[in-house]
Amino acid sequence: MMSPRLHALLAVAGFAAAVAVAPAHAADARHPTVIELFQSQGCSSCPPAAENVNALAARPDILALSFQVTYWDGLGWKDVYAQPQFTRRQWDYAHAWGNSQVWTPQVVVNGRANITGTRRFPLEALINSTPRPTGPAIDLAGGAVTVAGATARPADVWLVRYDPRTLNVPVRAGENGGRTLPHRNVVKELIKLGRWQGGNARFAIPAAHEAGLATAAFVQVASGGAIIAAVRG
Repeated sequence: MMSPRLHALLAVAGFAAAVAVAPAHAADARHPTVIELFQSQGCSSCPPAAENVNALAARPDILALSFQVTYWDGLGWKDVYAQPQFTRRQWDYAHAWGNSQVWTPQVVVNGRANITGTRRFPLEALINSTPRPTGPAIDLAGGAVTVAGATARPADVWLVRYDPRTLNVPVRAGENGGRTLPHRNVVKELIKLGRWQGGNARFAIPAAHEAGLATAAFVQVASGGAIIAAVRG
C-alpha cells in the first residue's frame, strides 16, 4: 500500500535506473528474466501492473510470477491466492534494500531492481537493462534440481510451482469490488530446496500438492539477493 506520490517517485526512479544501465546480454529462453509481481485483489492500484505482467508472461525469455500478499486481507476482501510466505518474501526484499515498508503493486526484476509496474514502458525499460541470470548452470529434470558452478556468496535454491492459465477472479468487496480480475502464473507453491555454496549439488523435488501446475527453479543469493540462475521445468 502506498500513496500516489510514492507510486510516481518509484516509477520515475526505476525508469531512470533502467536507461542508465546497459543490458548484460541479450534475452533468451535459457536464461529467462525472472519477474515477480507482488499484488493483492484488494488493491485498486494493482490491476494495471497485473495487466502489464500478464502480457509479458507470454515471452519465452521471461519467467513471470504472481505472488499474492496478505496484508490487504483485512481491508474488505481476502485474496483467494494470498499466502503469508509470499508476504515474507516481499519483506526479504524490503530488508535487503533498506526499506521500512512494503507496498503493492511491486514488480521485482531478477531480485535486483523494482518498480511499481503500472506503466508498460518504464517496466520494459527496467527489464531490458537489468542484468540477467547467467550462472551457475542449473537444470530441472529427473525429479531434482541440479546446480553446478562457483559462487562468492551462499545462495538458496528455490522451486516454484505456478498455474500457467489465466484465472479470472470475481472480487465482491473491497477496493476492487464488482470487478473480475485476470491473474496469470499465480504462484501456488514456493519451496526452498536447500543452500548452495558452490560446486556440484543435487536437490530432490518434493511431490506437488496440486495437479496441473508449471514448475521452475532458481538460485538466489540468500536473504533477498540477486537471482543468479533460473530454469523452467
